[in-house]
Amino acid sequence: MAIAPSLTPQELAIMKVVWRLGTATVRDVHDVLRRERREDLAYTTVLTMMRILEQKGALSKAQDGDSRAHRYRPVRTQRQVMRSMVREFVDRVFDGAAEPLVAHLVSDRRLSASDRDEIRRLLDAKDAKDDKEG
Repeated sequence: MAIAPSLTPQELAIMKVVWRLGTATVRDVHDVLRRERREDLAYTTVLTMMRILEQKGALSKAQDGDSRAHRYRPVRTQRQVMRSMVREFVDRVFDGAAEPLVAHLVSDRRLSASDRDEIRRLLDAKDAKDDKEG
């Protein structure tokens, strides 16, 4: 089953924990989220969200040895999911055109000089790769 490109903020927070840990039980994710977000998050909420992520095809689960717990692992890498989410965002907000998004990012005051330098480096590297392949 293919993963739905868009994840809710809660689903994305859970996925980030699982990506960081590699594999995780519901308890593992619950503990990390409670510690990092400093909010009262019910174990059953995390369980429900992880089941939804499994139904969406974002997580797979297997029995954790002799314990009754299930161990979840991401089906796709963080990079693959982020790429899908960005593509879906550009399609939805900018009608598929990347230029308005890039223009917005470049004009945003929060984009530092080092961020702009990194963008230039990435574009130069992409141009060099395209020249080599083409």
